[in-house]
Amino acid sequence: MHPIIFFSKMDFSQSNLFGYIEDLQELTIIERPVRRSLKTPEEIERLTVDEELSDIERAVYLLSSGQDIQGTSVVANLPVLMRQNPAETLRRVLPKIREVLHVAGVEMQLTAAVSFLTVLQEESVSIHTYSHSFLHIILQNLEHRDAGVSNAWLETLLAVIEALPKETIRHEILNPLVSKAQLSQTLQSRLVSCKIMGKLANKFEAHIIKREILPLVKSLCQDVEYEVRTCMCRQLEHIAQGIGTELTKTVVLPELVELARDEGSSVRLAAFETLVNLLDMFDADDRSQTVLPLVKSFCEKSFKADESILVSLSFHLGKLCNGLYGIFTPEQHLRFLEFYKKLSTLGLQQENGHNDNQLQLQTLEQEKKYISVRKNCAYNFPAMIVFVDPKNFHLELYSIFFCLCHDPEVPVRYTMAISFYEVAKLLNSGVYTIHKELVTLLQDESLEVLDALVGHLPEILELMTNGGENSGSESKLLSIPDLIPALTAAEQRAATSLKWRTHEKLLQKYACLPHIISSDQIYYRFLHRMLTIILTNNVLPVQKAAARTLCVYLRYNRKQEQRHEVIQKLIEQLGQGKSYWNRLRFLDTCEFIMELFSKSFFCKYFFLPVLELTHDPVANVRMKLCYLLPKVKSTLKIPTDKHLLQQLELCIRKLLCQEKDKDVLTIVKRTVLELDRMEISVDAFQKRFYENDLLDQEKERQEHLLLEMEQLEKEKQQNEGRSTNINDKMFEKKRRDSKTSSVLAKSITLSVPGSSSGTSAGKEDKKSKLVRSQSFSTQALHPKYSNIDKCPNKSSATGYTSSVSGMGKSCMLSFSDDSFRTHSTGNSGNVAFPSSSSSRNLFNSADQKNNGNKESQSRKMSM
Repeated sequence: MHPIIFFSKMDFSQSNLFGYIEDLQELTIIERPVRRSLKTPEEIERLTVDEELSDIERAVYLLSSGQDIQGTSVVANLPVLMRQNPAETLRRVLPKIREVLHVAGVEMQLTAAVSFLTVLQEESVSIHTYSHSFLHIILQNLEHRDAGVSNAWLETLLAVIEALPKETIRHEILNPLVSKAQLSQTLQSRLVSCKIMGKLANKFEAHIIKREILPLVKSLCQDVEYEVRTCMCRQLEHIAQGIGTELTKTVVLPELVELARDEGSSVRLAAFETLVNLLDMFDADDRSQTVLPLVKSFCEKSFKADESILVSLSFHLGKLCNGLYGIFTPEQHLRFLEFYKKLSTLGLQQENGHNDNQLQLQTLEQEKKYISVRKNCAYNFPAMIVFVDPKNFHLELYSIFFCLCHDPEVPVRYTMAISFYEVAKLLNSGVYTIHKELVTLLQDESLEVLDALVGHLPEILELMTNGGENSGSESKLLSIPDLIPALTAAEQRAATSLKWRTHEKLLQKYACLPHIISSDQIYYRFLHRMLTIILTNNVLPVQKAAARTLCVYLRYNRKQEQRHEVIQKLIEQLGQGKSYWNRLRFLDTCEFIMELFSKSFFCKYFFLPVLELTHDPVANVRMKLCYLLPKVKSTLKIPTDKHLLQQLELCIRKLLCQEKDKDVLTIVKRTVLELDRMEISVDAFQKRFYENDLLDQEKERQEHLLLEMEQLEKEKQQNEGRSTNINDKMFEKKRRDSKTSSVLAKSITLSVPGSSSGTSAGKEDKKSKLVRSQSFSTQALHPKYSNIDKCPNKSSATGYTSSVSGMGKSCMLSFSDDSFRTHSTGNSGNVAFPSSSSSRNLFNSADQKNNGNKESQSRKMSM
């Protein structure tokens, strides 16, 4: 085949040719700065410093004859010099810095402000020395012509004021402040004075503030520049906290009222926000006669002439409504509620009578403002629930809650997702009314909304399933039928996105589901999905989160067949997988199993598969296994697991003899030393392992109780089926022969009274035991019921003491039974798990004794 050449695409016209030449010229221009940036030998010589100079001498030299970048480096290194040699730094370096700052640029000024603040925070010198050496430099640079530099030095000064003694503040700061706050000073100087006075209000007594600070405050509140009035108005909150309630009422409140009617919109906004923040300091008369009329006027003007205050009003409305709640009349209460509802839908409905150009202009100018207003309404929604009372939520606020959760803008829905948990807590028993919105937010197209909701997802689901009136222990999800599809869809959407942190967070929170939904639902909808994520996902944190959640699901699964299937898949697909990456994840999963399960469970199912990886062909797998071996050894108990200990020692010997990788061999030798220092726990309790043994016993108790619950449920179903069949047969016999039935009835009443009562008692015992075990199932699934503090000898409430009492003092159970079955023996309801261990032999002996007692009793009955 011949290549096809598109000559029509190549244009060699004069204009295009000149374009190509210009492009080539641009390429040559790009190289020029690179050549110019190279230093000449003279410049290199000038930048070179003698290596034999000390740090102090080098700093003085660079500040004296170096370039600006070198001086800036010295100033940034000032905290280090103060830590190493504070006396010499103060004597030689700091005076040089003071000289350089007079002519320094913006970068060095900002660096100096940060360094001075760092020296204060590290307390390299006493506060007296600091004020004597550094304070004057800070005050000199406060009025820098650059606003950013001035603000940086001001922040340093405000931090210094917190640490300075009163006398120093009074002489060095307060006295010069009187002249700096005069109208004849510059605008920057007066703004700095406003912020300093707000900080000084908490440093002096009320009479000093009244005599020396309040006159300056009043003059600055009436300044000719609106920036000064705005700045001073925002500092009135700090001044009010310093002077107390009485002076606030007589001095600060009149100033706020006057500033609230100022011609400048920024001044009115500052006055409004300060009024809201000071509501707690005003009494009922001030609130009703002064504050409430001002707030009403703000609300009325916000939609008409003064829209600049609308965003701030929506942000503070919740605090404002609850602060004025006691003085509202029913009409005013309803008016403010309607005002909030209007703000919540602001911008969603366009008014009629506007042409397209006006609508487009309105959208461009006001869309961001309207979004901010609705976002603030979402932020204040919990406060408005308190305002209307949670009992009236469905009637008053549900429609607004629905609109905010379905808002077209992501920031609004994001804020609702963050506050969803607070709303659910406030509704308490009425939380079932918002389950549709929970499903809506779980299915939101934006992952930001999902990420905000997932933060408190376990608490929300617990409230939904246990707090609602329609929820019950048997059918927890009647009120939320779409929850499981919403949860699965949310996980799938997070998995297909690039935001793996959201996916990881979601998988971590899904570990709460055993307390929310049934074991079968988890098995069919979530458990296999977790295994798929471990096998196919490429992000390590996501795989680990899925592995841990999978182990939690396995921990509370109530069916032996499902447990065995999952364990088999973990061993075959992960531990024996073709990819070394899967085998590494198998070791991670084993770590989680050792954390969540009992020692006997791990030893029964995972101990030997883990040791098989000592022969793995990939060095990274063997290396990771060596790091895990100390934890693996800690799961053993002597003499029960003596054969496993021998297998462990054999594998370590093989690693020492056959390992060829140098890195792995180094870790093996280090691990051997650590294993030699380890002490293995024994079956009996020991003081040094008491807490660990107690925790392990609690885990083992819960594992066996899940088995017991399954066995009792099976027996209950079998007994119910047998009883129905027996009743049908007896009814047919009675219809066939009345005489035979009467004789049979007499024989039953004469010969089997004791046995029938015994069987009925056994059934009642099993029934009560089943009820108790079912009640425990809801507790065992929640993490707060699995504390170390629970001692197993107090487990009679769960119907488990009867099974442990036949053992004497030993309370240790295990999963060593290969058939994974429970055996109920005797009227005491003992449950045994036979194994080859010495501790488990106690069960067999107890069973034999109970069976012997049974046989002797039956012989006596027959005689």
